[in-house]
Amino acid sequence: MAQIQVQRQQAAATGAAAPPPPQSMPTQNGMAGGVATGPIPLGSTSLYVGDLDLNVSEAQLADLFGQVGQLVSIRVCRDQTTRRSLGYAYINFTNGQEAARALELLNFTPLNNSPIRIMYSHRDPSLRKSGAGNIYIKNLDKAIDHKALHDTFSAFGNILSCKVATDASGQSKGYGFVQFDTEEAAKNAIDKLNGMLINDKQVYVGPFLRKQERDSSTSNTRFNNVFVKNLSESTADEDLKNVFGEYGSITSAVVMRDGDGKSRCFGFVNFENADDAAKAVEALNGKKFDDKEWFVAKAQKKSEREQELKGRFEQSMKEAVDKYQGLNLYIKNLDDTISDEMLKEMFSEFGTVTSCKGLLVPVSI
Repeated sequence: MAQIQVQRQQAAATGAAAPPPPQSMPTQNGMAGGVATGPIPLGSTSLYVGDLDLNVSEAQLADLFGQVGQLVSIRVCRDQTTRRSLGYAYINFTNGQEAARALELLNFTPLNNSPIRIMYSHRDPSLRKSGAGNIYIKNLDKAIDHKALHDTFSAFGNILSCKVATDASGQSKGYGFVQFDTEEAAKNAIDKLNGMLINDKQVYVGPFLRKQERDSSTSNTRFNNVFVKNLSESTADEDLKNVFGEYGSITSAVVMRDGDGKSRCFGFVNFENADDAAKAVEALNGKKFDDKEWFVAKAQKKSEREQELKGRFEQSMKEAVDKYQGLNLYIKNLDDTISDEMLKEMFSEFGTVTSCKGLLVPVSI
């Protein structure tokens, strides 16, 4: 686990550093530190296990979690067509104490060289989908992993989910997400940690914005430079000046071309006034010229485009996981003669069944 040091950014006048955030205190169930610091949710015998290596099997999970308590069921969620693992699973214990102990002892344990991420399975999707208590952290030191981030933020409240974004090789991308069970805990963490130095890097900690909110925030940002694409090959600089000039004074308009002078079918227009640029985007985006529908938007820097793409990818992955939480049923004590097709037929009268699988996995250790 990465070791981290937290201090407030030094003020120029005093050079003094603020103390680190308060240490978490044990709760009624005796958990502290890198584990949930609030009360255990009702019906918390079920755990969600994420960030699984795609080759992890139910038997491996049974071996690991069976050391902690009596298991009722284990399910690795799989694509219904290819049967490939989706990278997460659900595990049910006979009682909440054993589930809590598994969360305390096994969270971030490497399995197939990939640290697993454990949280309580919340059957009500409203909390997950609302984004309440969700915060975004960027400019993280690359040495900070899931557990180090969890340990840092667990001092401020009960954490539902904690993740450092990583690339295909498992290296940190320098940003992550933490979701608390209350807005108050999230606000407290933001107030205390935003601008702090963590491993000598000043981090940004703020509310997590969903795609719609990010798009709205971006649209409200003032800008002068406008990007336009899907131009016809015959569109020239002068054409852009004439079209965009109707909305305000323009300092430059250029169609981008390759080395041979052939149009690359996109260009940039710079306005003197940001309000005029916004009016042009609003009026011209989606309009057709020479049978081509123009895309017109704020011209983004490379770093802005990369950050937007990262955010979209992380959100799509999170939504994919959320989509299937709470939709799975476990049935036990089935006769050996019951087939997958028979199960599907029995349950189809209650709704569309997307997948149905009988598992022969020993869960008694």
